[in-house]
Amino acid sequence: MSPTTPRIQYDCSKCPGYCCSYPRIEVKDADVRRLAKHYALSFEQAERKFTRWYKSDEGPERILRHQKDETYGSICRFFDTTARRCTIYAARPAVCRQYPNGAKCGYYEFIKFERKHQGDPDFVPLA
Repeated sequence: MSPTTPRIQYDCSKCPGYCCSYPRIEVKDADVRRLAKHYALSFEQAERKFTRWYKSDEGPERILRHQKDETYGSICRFFDTTARRCTIYAARPAVCRQYPNGAKCGYYEFIKFERKHQGDPDFVPLA
């Protein structure tokens, strides 16, 4: 680790996948190409199978499809809802690779605090 690289202070393996439950996980062309390669599909096949278009005030946005989830209601289609892990970690989109854009994750801090104060190492705060 270089002197300018901040030490990561969160552990995704202890989180139930909060960031994967965001309703809009943006997917760029490079992300679709990565998914297509990962699944040996064409760009068009991967785009159709794994993404959908969302119309926002800022314009159309390609996002990952979701699946039902008992914890958050809806979660990324690539999330294993039993193991609570990403099934395409090596091929995940850039936005997932960059999250949380720093050495700390606010949700990880929150869940760590709640688990300590609830006396339950598996507690998941909802709404």
